[in-house]
Parts: sequence; C-alpha cells; structure tokens
Amino acid sequence: MTGSEIRASFLKFFADRGHTIVSSSSLVPHNDPTLLFTNAGMNQFKDCFLGDEKRDYVRACSSQKCVRAGGKHNDLENVGRTARHHTFFEMLGNFSFGDYFKKEAIAYAWEFLTKDMGLDTDRLYVSVYTTDDEAADIWHQQEGVPKERIFRFEEDNFWSMGDTGPCGPCSEIFYDNGPEVGCDSPDCTVGCDCDRYMEIWNNVFMQFNRQPDGELLPLPKPAVDTGMGLERITTVVQGKQSNYDTDLLRAIIANIEKLSGKTYGDLEENDVSMRVMADHSRATAYLIADGVMPSNEGRGYVLRRIMRRAMRHAKMLGFEDPVLFKTAVYVLEFMDQAFPEEAKRKDFVAKVVENEEERFIQTLGNGLRILQDEIAKLAEQKQKTIPGETVFKLYDTYGFPVDLTADIVEKDGYILDEAGFEVCMDEQRKKARAHWKGSGEEAVSAIYKKLVDQGVHSTFSGYELLEDQSQVLTLLREGELVDEAACGETVEVICATTPCYGESGGQVGDSGSITCNEASLRIIETRKPLPDLLVHNCEVVTGAIQKGAKVEIKVDAERRLQIVRNHTATHLLQSALQKILGDHIKQAGSLVTPERLRFDFTHFSPVSNQELQQIEELVNTEIRRNNAVSSREMAADAAKEAGAMALFGEKYGDLVRVVEVGDFSMELCGGIHVSAAGDIGLFRILSEGGIAAGVRRIEAITGDTALGQVHQQQQTLNQLGQLLKTDPANLEQRLQKLLEQQRHLEKELGQLQAKANADLGGDLISQAQDVDGVKLLAVRIDGSDGKQLRELSDQLKDKLISGVIVLVGSCDDKIPLLVVVTKDLTGQLAAGNLIKPLAEIIGGRGGGRPDMAQAGGKDAGQIDKLLAAAPEQLKILLNS
Repeated sequence: MTGSEIRASFLKFFADRGHTIVSSSSLVPHNDPTLLFTNAGMNQFKDCFLGDEKRDYVRACSSQKCVRAGGKHNDLENVGRTARHHTFFEMLGNFSFGDYFKKEAIAYAWEFLTKDMGLDTDRLYVSVYTTDDEAADIWHQQEGVPKERIFRFEEDNFWSMGDTGPCGPCSEIFYDNGPEVGCDSPDCTVGCDCDRYMEIWNNVFMQFNRQPDGELLPLPKPAVDTGMGLERITTVVQGKQSNYDTDLLRAIIANIEKLSGKTYGDLEENDVSMRVMADHSRATAYLIADGVMPSNEGRGYVLRRIMRRAMRHAKMLGFEDPVLFKTAVYVLEFMDQAFPEEAKRKDFVAKVVENEEERFIQTLGNGLRILQDEIAKLAEQKQKTIPGETVFKLYDTYGFPVDLTADIVEKDGYILDEAGFEVCMDEQRKKARAHWKGSGEEAVSAIYKKLVDQGVHSTFSGYELLEDQSQVLTLLREGELVDEAACGETVEVICATTPCYGESGGQVGDSGSITCNEASLRIIETRKPLPDLLVHNCEVVTGAIQKGAKVEIKVDAERRLQIVRNHTATHLLQSALQKILGDHIKQAGSLVTPERLRFDFTHFSPVSNQELQQIEELVNTEIRRNNAVSSREMAADAAKEAGAMALFGEKYGDLVRVVEVGDFSMELCGGIHVSAAGDIGLFRILSEGGIAAGVRRIEAITGDTALGQVHQQQQTLNQLGQLLKTDPANLEQRLQKLLEQQRHLEKELGQLQAKANADLGGDLISQAQDVDGVKLLAVRIDGSDGKQLRELSDQLKDKLISGVIVLVGSCDDKIPLLVVVTKDLTGQLAAGNLIKPLAEIIGGRGGGRPDMAQAGGKDAGQIDKLLAAAPEQLKILLNS
C-alpha cells in the first residue's frame, strides 16, 4: 500500500464506524494562544475534550498536518540524520467525546492494524499505565494479546493537558522491527531506546480531571484521543527501516536527485542533505501555505531556521542558485490529493521561498566572511579554537549549523568551542521562552464558554438595522455574573439581539447606547469572544440596569459609517493590489477603524510611487462607478470555486458570507459594508512600508477624513506659495532654484572655511604642548560642527606630523568633540580611550577608531574644564 492509500484506508475504516471525517486544521493553531504550531491531531478538538465546545458529532477522525521543530525529542539538527526525526509529519487520529471508551478504542486499533494493514500479531506489543488493570485485561481477554507482550510503564503512559484538567492513562502499540535493527543488548525489550521496538499507535484515555491539589477526580464523560504517525505506519506496512525510504518521502528525494544530478545511496553526507531537503521542503511548503512568513520572531523565526537549514544542505549538494522553491512546489503537487487547498497556493509559496533563498545567498556570503575573519585573527594569535560566541553568531544570525561551521574549519585544523556555544544557546532559549507571548490571539474566557453551553447566545441584526429592541440576558462585572449594575459602574451586557457589530475579522466593534426606563448605558465597545456571543462593554451613565430588562440598543451611526467606508475600501484595495502588482498578493492582516484602514499583504519589494498612484486611482475609479455592494450566504466550497478570496489558514464553516462589489471584488467576509461603492466618497493612501520579510503594509483613509486631508494639503501648498512668493503650481520650480542657490552658497562657504582652517591651523599649532614627549593640541573652535572639526583636524595633522589633537566645537546647542591620534602613536594609545573620560566632562559619550574618535556633549559650561583635563588624561594613558 502507498502512504496515500494507508491514509485513505484509516479514514474510511473509522468513517464506516460512525466517525465524522474532519479536515486537517491549519498549522497555525486558532484555538490555543499558547501553542507555536499545531503538533497533534487533538489540537483542533481541545475545547471538545475540555467540555467548552459541543459539535454535531461525538466521534471524529482526521489526518492532521503537524510541525514540531525543537524541544527535547525533536532537535532540528537530528532531522535527516535519524530514521524517524521530522519537522513536518501527519498524525492519523480517531477521537471520542464522551461516547466510546477503552473497550472500543482498543478493538478499533487492533482490528485496523492486524486486519486492514495485515500486520503480524506476533510482532505487536502493547503497554499500559502501571495501575491500569482495565486496559491490560481488555488487551488480553478481548484481543488475545499474551500477558508477556503487555508491558506496564508509569512516566510514558500517563498523559495530561497541563498541570490541571483532563488527563488519563495511555496504552501504546509497538511493532518489533527485528533484532537486526536493535542494540544487540540481551536486555533489549519494549521501552528500549533503540529502533527495534517502535511505537506506532497511542491511545489516550481521558478519564480524570486533575485538581489543583493533584487529586484525580473521575470525568463524567471519559474521552478518547488517539494518534498514529502516518510516516511510521507506512514504514511498517512497506517493510522499510527508515521513514525516508517510504513513498511518502522517497518521491521527494527522487525529485532532489533529478535536480542535483546526484544519486541517493552513493554517499552518506549527500543522503543526509537530501533527507534534510525532503523533510524541510514539506514543512516550508505547508507552513507558508497556512500563512506563516519567514521573519525574525515567533513562528516566522522557526520557519526561517527550517528554510535556511534546507538551503545550506542544498549548497552542500552543489546547488548555487535557488532550488528550495522548486522542491516546495513539488511537495504541494505530490500531496495535492490529501491537501488540495494548499496546492492551489503553490505559486505564492514559490515566490516566498525563492525570495527568501535570494536573501540567504547574500547572508551566507556575509557569514563566511565573518568566519574567515575569525580564522585570520586566531592564526595571528596561534589559536585553533573558534570561540563559542562566534559559532553561535553564525548559527543564530547567519543560519550556520554547528556541523557546517565545523566542516568548513576542519580542513584547516580548527575546532569549535562547543561548550561556549551551548552556553549561548541556553541563554537564547531562556530569552525565547521569555519573549514568546503566544499566537497573538486572546484566550477566550471560560465564563463565555460556560454561558454558551447554558444556551446564552446573541443574534446579530446589524446588517439591516442601526437600532433594535432587545432583552438583557446576562450581566458580567469583572468576570462574575451579577443581577444588577449601578450608575458609574462598568459592566458587560449580553443581549438576545443586538445591531452592534462585535470586533472580528479586522473590523473594530461598534459603540453606541443601551437605554431602558430604569437606566442609560454608554457602549464603549462591542466584542465577539465566541461565534454566537456578542458582548457590550458598557458604562452605566444613569440609573441601574438589571438582568432581564427590556432595552433599546442604538449604534453610533456616524462612527459606523466611517468604519464601513474603510472596510469596503479595504476590499477594493486588495483587488486593486492584485490587478496592479499580481496574483501573489494575499491578505496578511488588516485593521479597520473609524479613522483609517490598515492592510497587510504579501509582496517582496517596496511598492513604487507610480504603482501606489495607479492603485489609488483604480480604487477611486471603482468608487466613482458606484457599483452596488451585495452579500449572500453560500456553501464554502462553492464560494471558493466562484473565486471568492479567503484568508490563509482560516478555517471556514460549511456556510460562508460572500461580499461582492460589482464585478471588481469578491471576498469571504462577515463584516459590515456600505450599500454602494460611491458611499466611500474618496480614497487616499497615507503610507506604504515593510513590516516583515515579504509582508508590506498600506495605511489609507476615506470619506470625510480623506477630503479633510486634501483640504489640509491644499492649505499647506497655498501657505508655502505665499512664503516663497509664487503660485502653488510653480512651487517645485521655485524650490529647485532656491536649492541650487543654497548649494552654490555652501560650496563658497566650504572654500572660505578651508582657507580659514589653513590660516587658523598655522596659528593653532603654536599652542601645542608637550606631554611626556608627545605633542598635544587641545583647543576650542566655536561655531564649528563635527564635519568642520574633521576638516580642520586634517590640516592640523599635516602640520603637527606626530601627536594628539583634541578639538571641541559648538554649533546649534551641540558640542562636538574630536580626538585624533597620528598613525605613529596608535600603538601607544587609542583615540577612543582618550575621548571617553573627556566626553563625560561635557555630559556625553563617544568612541571610534584608534586614530580618530568622535563624541557629542550637552554641557557647554564644562568645555574649559575638558581642555584643562586633556593633558592629565593623556598622561595617564601614556603611562598605563
């Protein structure tokens, strides 16, 4: 069987037994702000296991994309060097949410492996938790596993979601690969660290709820979470000893063979590089397809490390030009049956990867130069150990793995300070843990989930209405349920129906008012913590509001109009960007407020002024066309098929809302919009810039705000025209003329200054004094800036021939300080060492080269003190 056939067989097996097949979620977890990447099949079902979410099914199965890149069991450097380490892998899983338990889970696992996969029962072993007699009895009595093949473990056979919450014993299934792959130890058995007994399936039986004091209370509805790595089961079924020899990865390696002209199996170091490229191409392709972009922090940093490691190994295989983008595209095409949506993004993935490869080729060259400089220094010092700090800098900044650095320097007889490198790595890990703030999402408060479970939900009426009648369902103060909130208090109000939009999809929430006979409230903001829950954050202005009160809710209509203008303009902007810059443009984030809109998008170079003008003109053309803005609900697949733009990595329901602006724009969107494009009025781009590698940001304004900016700019032009005594239309010509005059005057001034410096230099040389045999010239030059001091120092140096020059200037409340040491004296003292104590006297600091250092100070009253201190400071340095 092929890996694809095994995946399909697994899903069909469980679908035939009442399980709903659930598509893989994104590699970017959307329901767990603490998690870097989706790393297990159960991640998307976490709230189901916690009891915070109820779905239409109680049995599910999936083949989940997963990424693990780091940590105790998945150090990146091991990938490609062992048979089973991966960054990207697929996890097959079946799940029960309070339905079946141990008896059925064990039966399903055993039946699938022994009957559908045809595995030899004599090569299968199982483990249970030390005290889980129930599972042990099921294995022996129900499935006929001999007692001597049932092992009991403690640490590896108990699973928990955290320090508290759902947890329970595990039961693992192992496959005996045979003594030829074992460690040859007479004690080798299940649990040994060698490759002989390989875990292929893990059944987690969540039957307890761990309390803060450690007590395990039985869960009212025990659950089952299972996981089986597709790569591992494919290895067993296909009779291979390495995951890389299965068709899941061997086809990708074959593609690398074709591109490189090298043969897998000829040379072990080439084999390692091919395995690294094969694995990392999968992680790269699917992380980018799910919206992760290479960067220097968080998820993007992990992706960049994976990509650069693959690129280094490509170079080791002889590739000089970008190639990872080709292997990433091959992965998406090869696996398109399993993940068709991601395959549609292959052109975008290719552009991102190729752009990163071109950047890395430059970075790699810089890193090699740093390493060569370090080797040259060590050669002078007759040392043979590369410092750990240098090894770490190459690893962290330039993407050099330790083994690559070692390979480069080994031929010249150098070794690495690996202990020093590990110290730097430990420090980096501590910093990474301290700075990782999660996914950027807010964790949903448990009280909201509890309310939804109790049937509390809100109906949104704001697509059609700005005012609505409703009833208060719940009041919350500081996370606690209350029956009443009095004047002056801040309270969260949940109503049965509301016209107020809750912040989501980049659009900020509405403000407004809630009134009833007994009270009036100001709505500060409206939030949407869960799909069916809208929460008004309010201040009670008069009276007291009570649970159950009949109320009238009004949206701030003017503020709403400004928001919807900006939101619809964002849709027009995205479409215009694609038409002007290309189809690779994808939304990477947005913010829609009353004041402005912000749109982040994937693009690999700055947008030129000409392109920005074309984009702005195209959006305004569509505004003037005044096409109707319409919305409708459609099946998600039909909407995407029709060309509706969707967000990367976003998991949509079966039914989606599609917003169209004529024939110009079509997007999946739950937000609120104008009724016709002309309602936007005017669109102006404020700024464009980069915010991460391959991600740009445009900020823009619309409507009255845009018109106000036009008026302000016109007023500024008129005022400038008056100042320069010309019409606004002639400003550019007038300014060019003035700038030319200024350049001419500056040139004349420079020539006069040079002559003055030459004359002044001759006069100043006579003020030089002798300090322990070294000539020192320390003088004050009022009215001179740093540049003028440097020019003067050149004149003085030529006349002084040998000595030290200290010049202090003053210009526009700034005090420039310059210290120059002639070349013949730099072996005795460095300019930077002299400037530091002198700069402190005038409240500044500075530094520089051995022959010249510069500083700036603040206290002009201390200049004379500085000049007086210069001889003594020079004397100290000469005698130290």
